[in-house]
Amino acid sequence: MEPLLEFPNHVVLVFAAMAVGFGVGPLILARIWALTFSPRKPGIEKSSNYECGLASAGDPGGNQNIHYYLYAIVFLVFDVESIFLIPFAAAYTSLSIGALLTMAVFLLLLAEGLVWAWLKGVLTWY
Repeated sequence: MEPLLEFPNHVVLVFAAMAVGFGVGPLILARIWALTFSPRKPGIEKSSNYECGLASAGDPGGNQNIHYYLYAIVFLVFDVESIFLIPFAAAYTSLSIGALLTMAVFLLLLAEGLVWAWLKGVLTWY
């Protein structure tokens, strides 16, 4: 029995070299460009941390309100899930009963997640 596709080993090595070259090549070119054309002006201002034009003050790992994080996660989940609904809506008239039932289960799970987030108080903004 013959394999469907038989690649010589050198073809795989060429593809591997191209993959590494496409990843590393721009980095090397950027480094050469920076060393050749960028002016070197070391100084206190250039070497200091920059944060909105002001010197940073306080502990950077301060307390964060978890509600912002939860709100962002819920938004991200429902935003991505709504993108899955677009192909369904575009092909609605030509779908089979199985596809309709699958989408109904998907929408039920999505509604269940929304109800869960609402009951947990994730959607309340403080």
